[in-house]
Amino acid sequence: MKNSVHDLVKKQHDFVVAMRRHFRMSPELGGQEYETQKKILSELRSMGLELRQAAGTGVIAEIKGSRPGKTVAIRADIDALPIQDEIDQPYRSQNDGICHACGHDGHAAMLLGVARVLNAMRDELTGNIRLLFQPSEELFPGGALNMIADGALDGVDVVIGAHLWQPLEVGTMGITYGPMMASPDQFTITVQGHGGHGSMPHQTVDPIFVGSQIVLALKTITGNQVSANELAVLSMGVFKAGEAFNIIPDSAVLQGTVRTFSQSVRETIFACIERICSGICAASGATYTLDSCYGFPPVINNPQVAEVVADAGKEVLGESQVIEISPAMGGEDFSCYQQQVPGCFIFIGIGNKEKGISYPHHHPKFDMDEQALDYGVAVMAGAALQLLKA
Repeated sequence: MKNSVHDLVKKQHDFVVAMRRHFRMSPELGGQEYETQKKILSELRSMGLELRQAAGTGVIAEIKGSRPGKTVAIRADIDALPIQDEIDQPYRSQNDGICHACGHDGHAAMLLGVARVLNAMRDELTGNIRLLFQPSEELFPGGALNMIADGALDGVDVVIGAHLWQPLEVGTMGITYGPMMASPDQFTITVQGHGGHGSMPHQTVDPIFVGSQIVLALKTITGNQVSANELAVLSMGVFKAGEAFNIIPDSAVLQGTVRTFSQSVRETIFACIERICSGICAASGATYTLDSCYGFPPVINNPQVAEVVADAGKEVLGESQVIEISPAMGGEDFSCYQQQVPGCFIFIGIGNKEKGISYPHHHPKFDMDEQALDYGVAVMAGAALQLLKA
């Protein structure tokens, strides 16, 4: 190659950081990324790329090489979260109650950086690069399906994506050669009892007592009903019942999440939830409803694609800095792309305790070491170039 990826990435550092800070200051929720979309369209038009709007507030752009070949898609999500930004920085969110507390500002900025790098190399490319700026990753059912419906993967041979990842130190990259992230399922249990005065519990069917038994029983599922060889999580996040200290309420609402990598394990857990609710409520004289919602499929990396991406990471960061990690139990709708074409998803480390950058994702003080943006651009651009040749 006439142009060095390393040199081109260095030239884009100030641009990528400026883009990241712009998006951090101007966050928008899923499905509402109108100004974000305008900014992305403007920057891509300045590069002379073929582009179009997709999935409402998303963007699809194409870098066409000088010779025909494969098409590699690179995806970045662009939506923010309903969180008040609490960082003490000049690029703090200017939109009250909305914050890029998960790193999507960096994802969008990195993909714009990748666009500049690979566009500068377009005369040397055999094949095409498709850039996918996706809305609504944080808003179930996610924006990936709408992007796919709008042709995001038409003619695509392979898709790659990255998530800036606080648990990893800056200068490192996390990867798996199979399961990477879990299915993020959710459920709501409504226990219907019979309320009354707190001094006369014998005249009631107490949904708080029934719900408490259900919670305790649910926590036994992953230990007693699922093989120790399987990865699975069941967590409770909501228990709402009553409004007064001396009144036993009529009902209680419980909500939780299930995380799995296997459809059979997923089905086993939800069958256990149903059985536990049925048995405990029958024994207590209560009734219940169970509303289950299956989330995204699990993110499962294609081993061959992952090998190529890992090699690109090693060229940028060094062999010891590319770490084979344990699968994460968080969910990601990048999996929807992987259901259609071979793909790989990676984590780019952004943590830096010496700089005080240690707050987790979805925290009001979440931030990143911006040096990671250069690493992300270099890894994704290098991986795309290698995948065009593979």
